[in-house]
Order: sequence, then structure tokens, then C-alpha cells
Amino acid sequence: MDIAHTPAVERIARVLTGMLVSANGDGDNASASDLVDRQWRDHVPDALCVLRTLREPSEAMAAAGDLAVWERMILAAIAEAEKPVVVL
Repeated sequence: MDIAHTPAVERIARVLTGMLVSANGDGDNASASDLVDRQWRDHVPDALCVLRTLREPSEAMAAAGDLAVWERMILAAIAEAEKPVVVL
């Protein structure tokens, strides 16, 4: 399995931003990567809402795996996103 090198909240925020600004979503930008790079941080609260929603798996998700592991993974993603960021 591949492992991402960016936090889950960032990846979710980038997807949400891309959906809003890209012509592939609801936007009109044919090449939106620069805009996504500039705006994804504005969508971190939305991304956190997505992660908090995923804390409770569906019945199909619960049947497919270990609920305790799932919960720890989602809580780790939330905690990672809520760490203070130091800008120097």
C-alpha cells in the first residue's frame, strides 16, 4: 500500500479547493494547480469536518476491517491537523 507524504487534512482540503476552482469541478480554471496551492489552507476547516464525519464508519466499512484501528487512524489525522504550526 502506498503511504502519503502529506497530511490527510491537506489532501482533503486540496481536493475540496480543486472542486471549487477547477474546470473539472464547479470552477472555470482549466489549470487550477497554482490557485489550489494558494487557497487550500482556506478549506482546512471543511477538511476537518470530513475527517470528523469519518470517525463513525458505515456498516460496510465496519464489516471490512478493524474498528479500533480505523478510529485511531482518523483520530491521528485529526490530531496531526490540529498541531500548532510554527512559521519562522
